[in-house]
Amino acid sequence: MPRPSGRSQKVGDQIQRELSEIIHRELRDPGVGMITLTAVDVSPDCAYATVYFTCLDAAHVKAAQAGLARATGFLRAQIGKRIKIWTTPELKFVYDESVERGDRLSRLIDSAISTNTPDPGEPGKP
Repeated sequence: MPRPSGRSQKVGDQIQRELSEIIHRELRDPGVGMITLTAVDVSPDCAYATVYFTCLDAAHVKAAQAGLARATGFLRAQIGKRIKIWTTPELKFVYDESVERGDRLSRLIDSAISTNTPDPGEPGKP
């Protein structure tokens, strides 16, 4: 995957900050609930932005994604008012599974370590 340019990275960071605030303070859709924005990837021409989010409850993902899809126009309009760029990017919301996957891998590693720990009474082991 090509590395984002400095400008698109800065625009993505600014969009992430502003969207977090808008969703937390101004969005009144109960379907969205408590979400966390993990990253924003902006195309080099700043026409498109992919916004990655996570939820506390995995069962809530579909409702949150539907709520964000309904609010895309409102969110884009608010971004256009807050950030002074030539083109306000079209927003696409994608569930970020990396946090969930990392947690699952961490639990697997912990269980593997706990099953392979030597017994303190085993002879020949320090």
